[in-house]
Amino acid sequence: MHALLLPAGVELFEAVRRALSGEGPAVLPLSPDLPAPALRAALETLRPTHLVTPEGVRPCPDGVGVAEEIAVIIATSGSTGRPKGVELTAAALRASARASLRRIGARPGDRWLCCVPPSHISGMQVLVRSLESGTEPVIHPRFSAGDVLATLADGGIAHLSLVPTQLRRLLDAAGRGGLPPFRTLLLGGAAAPARLLAEFAESASPGSRVVTTYGMSETCGGCVYDGHPLYKVDLKVGDDGRIRIRGPVLFSGYRLRPDLTARSLEDGWFVTSDIGELDGGRLRVLGRADDVIITGGQKVVAGALAGVLAEHPAIADVAVVGRPDPEWGERVVAVVVPADPAAPPDLAEIRAYCKQRLPGYAAPRALELVPALPQLPNGKPDLAALRRGAVPEPAGGPAQGNPADASLRDQAER
Repeated sequence: MHALLLPAGVELFEAVRRALSGEGPAVLPLSPDLPAPALRAALETLRPTHLVTPEGVRPCPDGVGVAEEIAVIIATSGSTGRPKGVELTAAALRASARASLRRIGARPGDRWLCCVPPSHISGMQVLVRSLESGTEPVIHPRFSAGDVLATLADGGIAHLSLVPTQLRRLLDAAGRGGLPPFRTLLLGGAAAPARLLAEFAESASPGSRVVTTYGMSETCGGCVYDGHPLYKVDLKVGDDGRIRIRGPVLFSGYRLRPDLTARSLEDGWFVTSDIGELDGGRLRVLGRADDVIITGGQKVVAGALAGVLAEHPAIADVAVVGRPDPEWGERVVAVVVPADPAAPPDLAEIRAYCKQRLPGYAAPRALELVPALPQLPNGKPDLAALRRGAVPEPAGGPAQGNPADASLRDQAER
């Protein structure tokens, strides 16, 4: 198994093609931007047999091979500890890609734009869909709204994949001119605010559409499109509220972790870390099970609250986290990027807004104003950093909702 420490580009794409066809070894794509300690942890934990860099290939001491059917290993959940290696077969990756192409009505020869890291499943699947389409993707080494707009304007791109934060930046960069034409934008990685989707509809060219997706590395990426599962994918929600997924897109296991694999699979179903509900067969994702905030004995689903706050006209971007609090157990904190830094919302305003839509205990007890949310390399908000309070300098002045400010706790009690 070869760990690929390569920039996104032709060499990496060729290595993936060879792995899926059985002509080459299984691959573990890693970001070339990984800090040295994170790279060392990935290599020590996932134990590839070789490391491939632009300078060449070298063997790794103590490397361990993989089963013959494994084609790709995706390192996941490495931001807060040692990564897990999600083992994916060529059959599972191709089943996912074919179901995706079928759902969006793709045509042979359609070209994809890859501007999300191939070290994450969303970028990897762009490469696999390209292989299934019989084309080579246009690959950007990293996301740049200006570069994406330029590539789309050149024509020839039918489909691309983004996370909501990237789409937000793309719309901002496009401005009044609107987005250049393409056919399909797969939008996943996090819940898409309704306002963002409405702005896309206003900015998009005729014939361009957005499809919201839900999935994870263990399901070869998005396996639920616009709330409905892809071909041959089954969904159910257990008594514990967790979403369960079954089908040909499932991973084979966690590399060198049979214990973790056994805990994650239940009679052929993958037990996700997300909670949700099914309404007439349509899946609604409420948030992560480990993002449930227990405050004053009440449960607040951080993702659901963030979805409500994202609709506030004065909020451009938002994340919700819980932080330790001696009185409440956990304090609900809204970290907000104001739509207008000169006129940001205040705590009382957003609490009143939430109470019109959710139980009063779910309203944030603290508000932090920031110019941008910290992000992981895949474009998702870095919730671990936000829980620690590691946020950028506030927009428009000091953060509101200091835990030492008793007046905020008194306000929350009213």
